[in-house]
Amino acid sequence: MSVIVLAGTIGAGKSSLTEMIADRLGSKAFYESVENNEVLPLFYADPNKYAFLLQIYFLNKRFASIKQALQDENNVLDRSMYEDSLLFHLNADLGRASATEVKVYDELLANMMEELPFAAQKKHPDLLVHIKISFEKMLERIEKRGREFEQLSYDPTLYDYYKELNHRYDQWFENYHESPKIQIDGDRHDFVEDPLAREYVLTLVEEKLAESRK
Repeated sequence: MSVIVLAGTIGAGKSSLTEMIADRLGSKAFYESVENNEVLPLFYADPNKYAFLLQIYFLNKRFASIKQALQDENNVLDRSMYEDSLLFHLNADLGRASATEVKVYDELLANMMEELPFAAQKKHPDLLVHIKISFEKMLERIEKRGREFEQLSYDPTLYDYYKELNHRYDQWFENYHESPKIQIDGDRHDFVEDPLAREYVLTLVEEKLAESRK
């Protein structure tokens, strides 16, 4: 039994793979709140005003989810607080957060990370699965799932935001050391559409879990 966290850019297929892993391992799946997130539409309407509020909203939800998941031995999360800093600092670098907001956020995240090992039975996840996709695939998935406020037609400036977000995940994955980790090439192995790719990815996850237990 294991706790697995997924990571990846918008449209990478995190929720889909979370469901597949949960079904395969008989795990409970934790999904990040998007459809009923009252702050997210505000952010897309005015990123400069709501970037800090949105990140605090997500950080609070992600902290609660990882605490709950680490209490048990058999959970999968489609996103976790381990990548939260990447998302906020991108917005900060784009001028959407003040220096004071960055300081408050960084101190809060550091306190939460220090508290996490004492707030749960497990100290860290058993495995992180990062889904890497190309920028072109990212845009294709965003368009296909059809959330209006995510579309480039809704806000053309999202193009640069999406491109930089996708780029930063490579360095983030290299710097992640909270648990064993594995990277999936989501372009090459389209586990959403291709049953053979799905079986390959699920087997890869199982093998990495077995390896980490040794």
